[in-house]
Order: sequence, then C-alpha cells, then structure tokens
Amino acid sequence: MQSIKAASVQFNHRRDDKAYNLSVIKSFVERASLEQVNLIVFPEMCITGYWHVRNLSEPEVRALAEPVPEGPSTQVLIALAVKHQMTIGAGLIELSEEGNLYNTYVVTMQDGTYAKHRKLHCFISEHMQSGDSYTVFDTPQGVRMGVLTCYDNNIIENARITSLMGAEVLLSPHQTGGCKSASPKAMSRIDTQWWEERDTRLAELEEEFRGPKGRGWLMRWLPSRAHDNGMFLIFSNGVGRDDDEVRTGGAMIFDPYGEILSETGKASDDMVVASLDASLLPLSSGQRWMKSRRPELYGPITQRTGKEQDIRTVRFPYLQGEDT
Repeated sequence: MQSIKAASVQFNHRRDDKAYNLSVIKSFVERASLEQVNLIVFPEMCITGYWHVRNLSEPEVRALAEPVPEGPSTQVLIALAVKHQMTIGAGLIELSEEGNLYNTYVVTMQDGTYAKHRKLHCFISEHMQSGDSYTVFDTPQGVRMGVLTCYDNNIIENARITSLMGAEVLLSPHQTGGCKSASPKAMSRIDTQWWEERDTRLAELEEEFRGPKGRGWLMRWLPSRAHDNGMFLIFSNGVGRDDDEVRTGGAMIFDPYGEILSETGKASDDMVVASLDASLLPLSSGQRWMKSRRPELYGPITQRTGKEQDIRTVRFPYLQGEDT
C-alpha cells in the first residue's frame, strides 16, 4: 500500500434532494482537494436521503433510484474524481439492469473507473434487496480498499472476509446513532427538538452525540473491526435530523491498531483528515494474528444454526409486536 491522505465527512442530507446533496459533496471535495486529500468518504445513501425511504412506496423508491454508472449522480462523482484526482465514495439507491433496487455505495476514481458495493444487509425498504458479494478493489493510487455499509459492519465475518481479500483500507459509510433499537444497551433516540434548537442547546446535543446514543455505542465495537483485521477504517456518518431520528455524526478515521487518527464531535456538517501511514500495516496485531489462523477449525461459521432470520425482522422486531 502507498501512504495516502484520507478524509471522512459527516453531513445533514436533504431527503429526495439530490441536487442539494451533490452540491454539498462537491463543496467538501473542493475543500479536500486544497488539503491534498487522496480519498474522501461520504455517508450511506447521502445522495438520495435515507430514513424516510422506509415509508416510501415502490414507485417512490424507483423514482429516486438510478443506474450505476450511467446515472447522473455517478457521473457527477466520476467527473469530480477525475477533476480533483481523488477517490470519492458516496451512497445512493441503485436501479440494476434487472430492475432490482439496492442500497449501493459508489466509489469513483481519478482515472474514470468506479467500484460499487451493494449493502449486504439491507433493511431500509421492503422494496430493496440485499447484495450478495463482497467489494474489494485496487485504486490507481496503489491502495486496496473494501466497502462495508452500516449494518454490514455489525457482522464480524464481513470485516474478516474483506480483510482476507486483501483490503488495507475499509470504507465504512453509515447512517447511524440516535436510532430506535430493541436492545436495552444499544442506541436510543435523541429528541428531534434538540436538533431544531441546536443554536441554544448545542452543548447538550453534542453531549448526547458523545454518549451511548452515538459515539459511546460505536466505541464498544467499531475500533475492533480495524484492530482485529489490520485495516485502516474510515467511518463516515450522517449528522442531524433524518426524518424522525437524529444522526450523531462522529466522523472518524482509525489506524490498523484501532486507534483514532482524527475525529469530530460537532453537531454540524464537518470533515476530518488524517494521513494513512502504510508502514503501520505489516506489524499491526490483526495482520500478524491472521497469519496464525487455522481455517480447518472454522467450518461451523459457514453452517446455518437454525436461528437465522430475515434482516428486517432482526432490525425491526417491534414491527412483529415485540417491545422496544
């Protein structure tokens, strides 16, 4: 891997307003270019909007969707990547050639090429499907990258397989924090009124962001995805009101030891930048430990236990009549 400079962005997208959201992306790319950034990561579905999609009809979701790479949003990202000689990642709703809808993360590169990741555990809409393959690719900068979108990162096997496929940098776009959850020690909601009154309640709001509804929850597990697998990890998240929830931002960049290189705690659009020193990779704990793996012991991981459930049932148990 070549050492590069990376940026992670958090921003408050507007639902159904691709023009506005792309204008924010363009502004951050231009700012990053001035700082000689090689890689910039934006949140999950930040081009189309996210949480409101759960309530859209199939025709309404299709109206938001675009083909990749032929669609106008991907073409904007490609043009920006070529102009600024930068790798750029951002999320949208994809309409496939077969007519299927996916939560897709598009990564465009400075030579005009692209990669895309279809979220493996898609729950946002019953009209959208989950992807069925991992996404690991090489950039013209000489970096091998992987993508796992939001919930994909919750499943430890996904991070390990991505690392085993050679990923040195994991792009981890999210729309999380402040979520309604069925787990008593997971996230919980932040009052949307606090976001609307943030000019006068900023200290309280940012304390919520740092606590168990946001950063506190992430720090229980997210650093381990970097540490255990010997990868840099770029965490990009939405921030602010997203329909009836409040995203907690907290854009972060981790080194392959799971230590934070750069982060923000602001309750506003923001960007953090860090240098990814390739010399840290070979001796990182995760990289060394994986050399002593014994794959012959791991067969049970690939076997069904009988406890598996559909992702929407797991994510929204309260829709099945269970308590939250």
